[in-house]
Amino acid sequence: LVDYRARRPLLTFKRDRWSDYEDPAIEVRLVQDATGAPFLLLSGPEPDVEWERFAAAVTQIVERLGVRLSVNFHGIPMGVPHTRPVGLTPHGNRTDLVPGHRSPFEEAQVPGSAESLIEYRLLQAGHDVLGVAAHVPHYIARSPYPDAALTVLEAITAATGLVLPGIAHALRSDAHRTQTEIDRQIREGDEDLTALIEGLEHQYDAVAGAETRGNMLAEPADIPSADEIGKEFEKFLAEREGDN
Repeated sequence: LVDYRARRPLLTFKRDRWSDYEDPAIEVRLVQDATGAPFLLLSGPEPDVEWERFAAAVTQIVERLGVRLSVNFHGIPMGVPHTRPVGLTPHGNRTDLVPGHRSPFEEAQVPGSAESLIEYRLLQAGHDVLGVAAHVPHYIARSPYPDAALTVLEAITAATGLVLPGIAHALRSDAHRTQTEIDRQIREGDEDLTALIEGLEHQYDAVAGAETRGNMLAEPADIPSADEIGKEFEKFLAEREGDN
C-alpha cells in the first residue's frame, strides 16, 4: 500500500553503520482510555494505491468487530485568524454528536483522500460515521497547530465519552507555546502583517455576531487574499520550519 520512493522511510546512520529504521506500517490497535474503555485506533501513512480495497478492508473490520461508531478527523486551511477559537465542520451521519457547529460549505469538490473514501463507503454500507474537520488559519497551515488538534480532541471525547486526559494536557501545553511564538512573530512583523490579521479578525467577528449565520464563505467583507497573507507570512513560516 505504500510507495516507498514517493514517501521514503527514515533510516538512522550512526558513526559507520545504519542503526535504526522506521518501518512504515498501517495498523489497527486495540487501546483503552483512562477508564479502561476499549476502542480501536487506525493509524499510519495514507495508502498510495488500492484505496477501494483498503476501504473495503476497514469496512470488514467495522462489521466483524461490531464497531458502533467510526470517527475520523483532520484539518482544513481556512481564512480565519489564530486569535479566535478554532472552528469545526462536522460531517457524516452523526453530526448530532457535535452540536453547535455547521458546515460553511453548501457544495464543494476537493481532492480525495483515503480517509474520505472510507467515510463515504461506510456511509453507503449503513454504518454510523462522524468526521471532524478543524479550521486551521491558512497562513500557518504548513506548521504544527496544536490548538486545532486540541479542539478536535475535545469534540471527539465529548461525542464518544472517551477519557483522554494525558493527551489533552500535552496538547494544551503545546498550544500555549505555539500561540506565544505566533504572537511574538506578529509583534515583530510590519504594519501590513498586523493589518492582515486584523482584517481576518473583523471578518470572523462579523460572521460570529450575525443574527442569521449564513454561508461563511458568502459573507461580504473586504479582507486580504490568501496570496497576500501567504506573502506576509513567508518569512514567518520559513523561521518556524527552520526551528522544527
